[in-house]
Amino acid sequence: MKFLSALVAGLLFGSGLLVSGMVNPAVVLSFLDVSGAWNPALAFVMVGAIAMAAPAYFFIRRRGPSRTSEALLRLASDRVDLRMITGAAIFGTGWGLAGICPGPGLVLLTGASVHAVVFVTSMVAGMLLAPLLLRRARGIDVRSAPTRATD
Repeated sequence: MKFLSALVAGLLFGSGLLVSGMVNPAVVLSFLDVSGAWNPALAFVMVGAIAMAAPAYFFIRRRGPSRTSEALLRLASDRVDLRMITGAAIFGTGWGLAGICPGPGLVLLTGASVHAVVFVTSMVAGMLLAPLLLRRARGIDVRSAPTRATD
C-alpha cells in the first residue's frame, strides 16, 4: 500500500509539472529573468502548491503518529545555519543555470532528453559527493568514517 501511495503521489506530482509547463527550462528561466521578459507562471504554481500542501502539513503535524505507527519525517533542525544557506545557494545556482530542478529533471528523463540525463547525472553525483566533501571540511578522515545520509 505504501508503494502504491508513493506511485500515485509521484504520478500526480509529475503530471502537475507537465500540465503547468514547469518541465520546460525556458519557462523557469523566464521567471528568473526579472529585468527582461518576466513570466510569473512559476509563482502561481508555487502558490497553488503551497495552498494545497499547507493544510495537510499542519494537520499531520498536530495529529501525531501516523495510522501505520510510522514516525513522521521531521527536520533535524529548525534553525537556519551556514550549511543550509550553502546548500540553498548551490541548489539555486544550478537551478538558475539549467532551468531545471530535481522534480522536473526526473520528469524530463521520461522523454530521454540529453539535458535531463546530464542534469540528473550531475545531481546524483552531487548527492554522492556532498557527504564526502562535508566530512573533509570537518576534518574527518573519509576513508575510516562510516557513511551516513544524515550528515
